[in-house]
Amino acid sequence: MTPGLANHPLIYVDVDGPLIPFKARPGGRDPDLGGAVLQPLNDTGNPLLDRLDPDVGRRLLALGGQLVWATTWMAEANEVISPRLGLPRLPVVDWPGDDEEPKHGLHWKTLVLVEWAAGRPFVWLDDELADVDRRWVAAHHPGRALLHRVDPYLGLTEADFSAVRSWIGQGDSAA
Repeated sequence: MTPGLANHPLIYVDVDGPLIPFKARPGGRDPDLGGAVLQPLNDTGNPLLDRLDPDVGRRLLALGGQLVWATTWMAEANEVISPRLGLPRLPVVDWPGDDEEPKHGLHWKTLVLVEWAAGRPFVWLDDELADVDRRWVAAHHPGRALLHRVDPYLGLTEADFSAVRSWIGQGDSAA
């Protein structure tokens, strides 16, 4: 854990969709691949990496929370994504190896992220969130939580950052 951030919320960050949008950014060099499922590659020649906005790293750090990779890229996010965004090495959530479907229609990450948070407040930035996840977290997580769905075709936008800053600010004023 990064010193000085223990009292700040965790900020779980997914890669495919939030950081690498499914639609090319204006001025991007890669063709639009529509809703193709993106697979993590250790190949730095991956053309989809051109969809990363290098300014997003600075903006994530400015949120003031403890950034954590919550992505199927797992440790590769530190090797491939972090340097391109100017981020330090981040903690990585390790996903269980089982293929068991979560109960109650929950996203497969939900239970693991709540357990990983261990009661700490958290923000979860992902493109696959649903109301069922929000309701389950509200009922089972003792801390504050913001499950924020990012449009996978746009990636993180100013509206997303604004929503997170506002949520974090509400927690600061309650302290």
